[in-house]
Amino acid sequence: MLENAIYSILSPEGYASILWKDSSRTKEAAEKMKLTAKDLYELHIIDKIIKEPKGDEEESFLKVAKSLKKEITKMTQEMKGMSPEDMVEQRYQKFRNMGEYKIMEN
Repeated sequence: MLENAIYSILSPEGYASILWKDSSRTKEAAEKMKLTAKDLYELHIIDKIIKEPKGDEEESFLKVAKSLKKEITKMTQEMKGMSPEDMVEQRYQKFRNMGEYKIMEN
């Protein structure tokens, strides 16, 4: 995931409106939603954060494209050596390890 990207099925404004009936609590909602690359990495939802260079737009775009190509190629090469069963097991384990769980005590 690119470092400045976010991932969510709902906007922070929508979340705040639903949860608190107050869309002005957008910042608080965004923090609770854990939608940044850093949050998602810590929750094991994404595998890697790809840095975004600062500077000229076109130059930055090309650097990001090269970084994405490098990471996709690396992952593809790793998967080529795996059996279909191993791929399924790896994917299963990834989904089993996603998120953060808290046991609530009464």
